[in-house]
Amino acid sequence: MAQPNHDPITATADAGAVLGAYLRAQATAFLRALRLHDEGAASGAAEGSDAARSLRGAARRISGSLATFRVVTESSWADGLRTELVWLSSTLADEHAYAARLTRLMDALHRLSGSPELPAPRASAGAAGSLTVGSARAGALLERQLTLARTRAHSATLQALGSSRFHAVADAVAVLASEVPLDAVAARGRVADVLVPLAAVAETRLSAAVSVLPPADAAHPYNADHDGPWHEVRRLLRVHRYAREALGEDVTRSAAAGEALDRHRDAAEAATASATAARTPRIAPATAYALGVLHADQRHEVEAARLEFRHVWLPAGAAAAL
Repeated sequence: MAQPNHDPITATADAGAVLGAYLRAQATAFLRALRLHDEGAASGAAEGSDAARSLRGAARRISGSLATFRVVTESSWADGLRTELVWLSSTLADEHAYAARLTRLMDALHRLSGSPELPAPRASAGAAGSLTVGSARAGALLERQLTLARTRAHSATLQALGSSRFHAVADAVAVLASEVPLDAVAARGRVADVLVPLAAVAETRLSAAVSVLPPADAAHPYNADHDGPWHEVRRLLRVHRYAREALGEDVTRSAAAGEALDRHRDAAEAATASATAARTPRIAPATAYALGVLHADQRHEVEAARLEFRHVWLPAGAAAAL
């Protein structure tokens, strides 16, 4: 996907010219990824997965920028395209998410089954032995459930990519690659007067969401009720990052914080998947035990990701206090 080169942008430059250049670059990246995705799908090449990731990234950058800098564009056009791009990126993400979740859980099961530090279940000679017995069945159960979900997501993706709705989105992005519909007045304003304040609004929303996160000393590794606010911070951080990219700023810190929140999301969803599997009727006790250990492991991964985000994103003094 197209990444910013961090070349300085003059504060007196026209807002429309700066935003237009960023959106055209992302539209070009979208079309390039779409071509590679089609070629990979036709040949069965593994590159199709990378192309799909790039396609989602470009779609998110365009939609995020259209949300942040809406007043600089023709708002009715921006609203319509943003809605369609959110639909597309969400649809494309599902198949990859299920595959990544299965890999994550299988790796964790393999790691845990050999750990000598696991607590032994009641009436068991040893934790490692019980987990080894149950992990194979737990893995098979998770594989059935997540492979089925991935297959359904794959079918939904193919249906979406063959739909008239998708072709309309692709056509709109193709137009965007050459011409960005801008508001005639706002686009003539200076970057410092138009784009910078709009990007600051996105940062303020992110800061407000971070400030109301549950404090670290109130966290509990098994409490999934706190996941929602963290997922919202992840979304707002991404919008903030894209706004800063459009301004040509260095987003290394935002990217690192975003990676921590990606791991948080992945671990939280993996924990949910293991809990769902554990509720399968008539599974053996050893299987249920293995899934319970797996759930606990992923919830601790959630807490580790939260701590990492705090250390990356918060000021040094605040992070140390936590």
